[in-house]
Amino acid sequence: MGIDLPLIWAGIIGFGLMMYVIMDGFDLGIGILFPFVRNRAERDTMVNSIAPVWDGNETWLVLGGAAMLAAFPLAYSMLLSAFYLPLMSMLAGLIWRGVSFEFRFKASESRKPFWDRAFSAGSYVAAFFQGIALGAFINGIQNDGQTFTGGALDCFTPFTIFTGAGVVVAYSLLGSTWLVMKTSEALQIRMRDLSVWIAIALLAAIFIVSAWTPFIHPGIANRWFGAWNFLYFAPVPLLVFGSTWLQVRILQKRDPGAMPFVLSLFMIFLGYSGLAISMWPNIIPPSISIWDAAAPAESMGFALVGTLFILPFILMYTTWSYYVFRGKTQQGEGHH
Repeated sequence: MGIDLPLIWAGIIGFGLMMYVIMDGFDLGIGILFPFVRNRAERDTMVNSIAPVWDGNETWLVLGGAAMLAAFPLAYSMLLSAFYLPLMSMLAGLIWRGVSFEFRFKASESRKPFWDRAFSAGSYVAAFFQGIALGAFINGIQNDGQTFTGGALDCFTPFTIFTGAGVVVAYSLLGSTWLVMKTSEALQIRMRDLSVWIAIALLAAIFIVSAWTPFIHPGIANRWFGAWNFLYFAPVPLLVFGSTWLQVRILQKRDPGAMPFVLSLFMIFLGYSGLAISMWPNIIPPSISIWDAAAPAESMGFALVGTLFILPFILMYTTWSYYVFRGKTQQGEGHH
């Protein structure tokens, strides 16, 4: 029995995108939460909590895009054509956010409010348009088997706009629970209270998307509810409800530690697994599978050697950076 290279590459790309969502999600969440914190010193503490690691988090986005080009060039070309506007808007938001992240530390007192607003706006734009692309992916791509045949505005529908808002809420929960873990005193208390409401809002968003998706896509409805499938997949929604309930309970403690953030990561993973259940094995919904879109076996094998070589190094330096900068971020600590 030969090695299923498309399946291996699908796993690598899925892992890379998941790592990006959970790691860049919380630092995007910091910018999303800026309007809820007016104190300048507390905003500095929020940014300082991610300053040593935020740049490396986007490594996973680059890995996912490069892997898609190497292993599934048909999907790469078709998805980029279909999602050109949301992806370009997302990149513009990430660039603007990155510039403002550095400039706000060096700006004069009169200019800092501008860069604070820029940092927050870039975070909202990047998160919202990632959600637009997600919703458009679920909706499916019009194609003739080789090229995208739809329009540039096809990705903007009521459903995709809602998923865009849902991703903003999800990232804000990652950001708020990250701050619960990394800060103390007044800022931590504010984030604990805010996290409770965000967790409830995310649960509501997940419920609406979960009900809306099978309603407009009969194929997905059949995947979840056909035959005995619902019994097999029932643990996913049950775990979402249970995780939210447990998170709200833990957030009522004086210092809940890292558990709320861990539960936020788990909820994102559950949402990701629900997406995988709905879409598998199609990499270009609704009908082009990973095997249909795969590059020649020789190309996939050659690229796989380099990827498997470099992936452990990415994991090692990521783990090491988070280990070195573990612990609480105290107010007044500088950005280096």
